[in-house]
Amino acid sequence: MKIFCIGFHKTGTTSLRDALRHLGYSVTGPNETRNPRIAEEVLDIAFSLVDKFDAFQDNPWPIIYRELDDRYPGSKFILSTRPVEEWMKSAVRHFGTKDTPMREWIYGIGHPIGHEEVYRERYLKHYREVEEHFRDRPDDLLVMNLTQGDGWEKLCRFLGKDVPKIPFPHSNKAEDREKKPGLSSRFKRARARP
Repeated sequence: MKIFCIGFHKTGTTSLRDALRHLGYSVTGPNETRNPRIAEEVLDIAFSLVDKFDAFQDNPWPIIYRELDDRYPGSKFILSTRPVEEWMKSAVRHFGTKDTPMREWIYGIGHPIGHEEVYRERYLKHYREVEEHFRDRPDDLLVMNLTQGDGWEKLCRFLGKDVPKIPFPHSNKAEDREKKPGLSSRFKRARARP
């Protein structure tokens, strides 16, 4: 059984990765975020990684969930989510005006600042489409909102695992990134914006 985490970045994907690792799964992602040919190569790249890992998170996995579902029947899908304005604030703060080929492919524009509405619309469309795709298959899709308190109980019930006796991970928090030496100027600039 493969586990595909198909929530967009900045929805707790790193925390989910750490939780899955604690449960004994090998996890990869994000993958190929700076590959200028990601749109053309994504399926070959993804399919070559699936045999090497148990679980997959961050990009490009959310964008190709239909193809993954077709190719790997019996897999589990986890849709991490958070309120759209909270997500938008985090995306702006984290990505600023820095472009990547991955975001260019996903949103049509490589950075969120100045393009917030494009990012919001793409985010909301993804969540509507995923929920529609799995509408009649509740055993295959788990929706988790980590910022609202979803954690071990919900995840472990879905995966058939025992609940660990440690707190659920809360990884890659903005305040932790900002405390690291060598804080990039894009975080400082994004934080200074009104």
